[in-house]
Amino acid sequence: MDFFEKHLSSTLQAHVPYVPGKQPSLKEEVLKLNTNENPYPPSESVKNAIFEEIEKLRLYPNPQSLELRTCIAELHNLSQEQIIIGNGSDDILNLCMRCFSDHQLKAGMLDPSYSLYRSLASIQGSQILGVPFKDDDFDLPIREIIESNANIFFLTSPHAPSGKEFELSSLKQILNSYEGIMVLDEAYVDFAKENAVSLLNEFDNLIISRSLSKSYSLAGLRVGYAMSSPKIISILDQAREVYNLDRLAQVGAQAVLKDRKYFEFTKKEIIKTRDQFHQELISWGWRTIPSGTNFLFTQPVGKANERSASVAGNLFEFLLSNKILIRYFPENALTSSYVRISIGKASEISILIDKIKLWQDQEIRR
Repeated sequence: MDFFEKHLSSTLQAHVPYVPGKQPSLKEEVLKLNTNENPYPPSESVKNAIFEEIEKLRLYPNPQSLELRTCIAELHNLSQEQIIIGNGSDDILNLCMRCFSDHQLKAGMLDPSYSLYRSLASIQGSQILGVPFKDDDFDLPIREIIESNANIFFLTSPHAPSGKEFELSSLKQILNSYEGIMVLDEAYVDFAKENAVSLLNEFDNLIISRSLSKSYSLAGLRVGYAMSSPKIISILDQAREVYNLDRLAQVGAQAVLKDRKYFEFTKKEIIKTRDQFHQELISWGWRTIPSGTNFLFTQPVGKANERSASVAGNLFEFLLSNKILIRYFPENALTSSYVRISIGKASEISILIDKIKLWQDQEIRR
């Protein structure tokens, strides 16, 4: 045992860190469709708000992000006491794990799902229970979630990495019987048909987390928030870092949330491109999960109608060699024959389609 290993905490020694999608250098000329970023720049109002705030950087930010809390509360017709702000929604998820899970209180998640949950559990010294899907239809395992015996359960809605939407009635069915803390991770919900905000009036054990990275184009600014009962918010606030959101992020987030016209425009463009691309994939005979997100989860078809991890991996590597980044999840049997593709601008998806057709021609000759 070396010096550092001797002095490390046992939780850190057992920790398995989260591995994000590849983030290339800004100097690299690549088509980046692997981390579900918004292809459109943020509202112009963000730039103006940040420029005006720069002169105040000698001062600490408001520790509770009170003006931003008020802005979000008004957007969702909630009270300020029902809102907490995070340094990205990952910060919110970390607070939830920190407050409601430890070596005795188990956490739960769908399997497969957002792998960060496992990383947050391991650094907390918590046991995490993976509730598996029955098959790659990714239907919600309602009974298994209810009976999971997890003190806190993380449920991505819409689901990642499949993009599948879960009906509000199914989520309500779970909440009617589940006795722990339920976290609905709605990072992609702005691209879906419905959300669960209305359920906050019925269930005090519900936390809904949101991100401004996807539908608001602020992935680089790191802003997220959660909505819940005032009691749960007060608990999360106890574990929150004092100045967890800087001044620029606070004013930038307020500006982007208030520009509803631009938000609706970019959202509609992404959904339109997503649905058109979905139809293209279906016309090729690729099984593609109907998506309520800004990405598509699709099963490539190789030579002799082969659908396998080998085919999906081959497509991933081919596109990588052509400077196009998508995501591939070989670790789980339900995801290993699929790839996940972020929705870019229509022109970017057109370039991707041309490259995939080139790959298909090579597959036929192989």
